[in-house]
Amino acid sequence: MAIDFSFPPEIEKLRERVREYIEDVVLPAEREIEESGEARDVLIGGVKKMRREAHKRSLWLPHMPEEYGGMGLGHVAMAAVSAEAARARFGPFALNAQAPDEGNMHTLLHWATDEQKEKYLRPLCDGRIRSCFAMTEPEVAGSDPSLIQTRAQLEGDQWVINGHKWFISGANRATFAILIARTEDEPDDPRAANSAFLVDLPTDGWEEVRDIETMSGGHNHCEIRLDNLRLPREAILGGRGDGHRLGQYRLGPARLAHCMRWLGQAEQALEMMVERATTRYAHGSYLSEKQGIQWMISDSTIELYQAKLMVLHTAYLIDRGDDFKSESSMTKYFVATILGQIIDRAIQVHGALGYSTDTPLAKMSQQARWARFADGADEVHRWRIALRTLESWKRHGDLKAATGNLPL
Repeated sequence: MAIDFSFPPEIEKLRERVREYIEDVVLPAEREIEESGEARDVLIGGVKKMRREAHKRSLWLPHMPEEYGGMGLGHVAMAAVSAEAARARFGPFALNAQAPDEGNMHTLLHWATDEQKEKYLRPLCDGRIRSCFAMTEPEVAGSDPSLIQTRAQLEGDQWVINGHKWFISGANRATFAILIARTEDEPDDPRAANSAFLVDLPTDGWEEVRDIETMSGGHNHCEIRLDNLRLPREAILGGRGDGHRLGQYRLGPARLAHCMRWLGQAEQALEMMVERATTRYAHGSYLSEKQGIQWMISDSTIELYQAKLMVLHTAYLIDRGDDFKSESSMTKYFVATILGQIIDRAIQVHGALGYSTDTPLAKMSQQARWARFADGADEVHRWRIALRTLESWKRHGDLKAATGNLPL
């Protein structure tokens, strides 16, 4: 029995259509935006043009059901779309498949009431509003949601919330937030201490302190102070104490969605490495003829191959409804690691040019560094992978469950 690693013809055609759209529409618009110094009128005009063309080419909202104006693609198909879209800075945003909105859409689709879907999900899918997901706090480890200190107390028919959040991506100009806060004092299960809330923005009690400056600049990762923020009782999303379950439901596929986009970045860096190596002449031969450079190309090619297989297999498990927690952790850890490595090798092959901002590699490298702690630090994923491996051995006497349940 053969294992088919190809996309169905319709998905392969879709992948080609996305690549054509990126090359013909998004990249030219990006160049105009960059040449203008990101002038607001040029930026807005460019975004509108990209999104109009996405609608025209039937590429809008690939990850959501048709009833919300989407394409209804599964995770395997989204791997094809996202990897192509991420070859451009604005690619995912042009399709309305960008973080954090993509994850919030999935969350609302699964957890929201009909009224909440009409108020928040539909305009988000239409591209008329933006959103954010407010969970991480500076005072406690972001990888352990059970430590969250932001408190929500029910007073009559209102929730009163106080706390401190940071690195809340997209908070500036967001129309609403999904906010995670502690509602239970001593639950039987520590994971049932938090609840999720829908917060209309701007609102009293929600203070946007600053856009945190990162090593790659400011990118709308905001620090937020919550001071007696008052919400109606019905602002809760899901059930009381469901905050951890909701967060994990969101973050599992969201981690993989990041990996899908990182594949596009890694492949772009490898292509640039190969192009440079085959055209740069030094010391009697082209760089591509020198063994040291060949090793860089070889290592990067092997890593990209592994990363693609891991992304596709995890997406396959999600589409089947199988448990994918272990595979998601392994994929996230591995793809985040090789992303930085491949980009760094591409910079090395380009020499001073790669270190300059004349190519996108410098910015790609700065952006790639966050991948190793976003949605779970490397160390946390490796720890969980080890625990699952040990558990598989103790329960079954083999490691099959820890290594993808593959048929070999």
